[in-house]
Amino acid sequence: MTQQKKIIRVLVADDHPSTVQGVRSILDKAPDLEIVGVATDGAQIKRMVAKLRPDILLLDLVMRDFSPVEFKRWVRENYPETITLILTAHDRDAYLAGMMEAGAAGYLDKKIRAGQLISSIRRAARGEILFDKEQIERARRWREDVSAKWESLSEREQEVLQLLTEGSDNKALADSLGVTVNTVEKHLANIYKKLGITSRAEAIHWWVEKITDFRN
Repeated sequence: MTQQKKIIRVLVADDHPSTVQGVRSILDKAPDLEIVGVATDGAQIKRMVAKLRPDILLLDLVMRDFSPVEFKRWVRENYPETITLILTAHDRDAYLAGMMEAGAAGYLDKKIRAGQLISSIRRAARGEILFDKEQIERARRWREDVSAKWESLSEREQEVLQLLTEGSDNKALADSLGVTVNTVEKHLANIYKKLGITSRAEAIHWWVEKITDFRN
């Protein structure tokens, strides 16, 4: 008697109907893969993971009310049997490094071919880690270039940088922090030196391009 193949239960988390339709059309061709649900925002994903206990969470990274790194940690801590596999169009080093550190099984581009997607889900379900050498190197470089610089800032300097990106001038920064303008200027000088930049505009750009993704 032939042993029946185990069905891999997949929860798709994506708020783009066209993507969901495309994924469904691909997975429907694989008899051992079953989509058990579709979630479109952070709260819905949590409810469905808790209720359905999928084998694979096929996860996009940009959705309403959703922080990918915090969410992945929530899954790992509460439902470790669910394996998270990223499927996204946002191929940014900050996301890649964040999801790698959070314990995702792999990071796939939405342009992936049908056969590769099916194979990746099967491999992840078997416990394989799918990050390739290039992705691992990109994540390593990002940690050295960005994460290390961010961690080199004191808590107050991190606070000043964040307030700076919200449009505060030096007087507003001083009032918000309860310090003098001269103290704010010293903090900014330290920030510029540690980040290897020379101006407010560069500091804001660095935050938006590097740290916003990291913190989310």
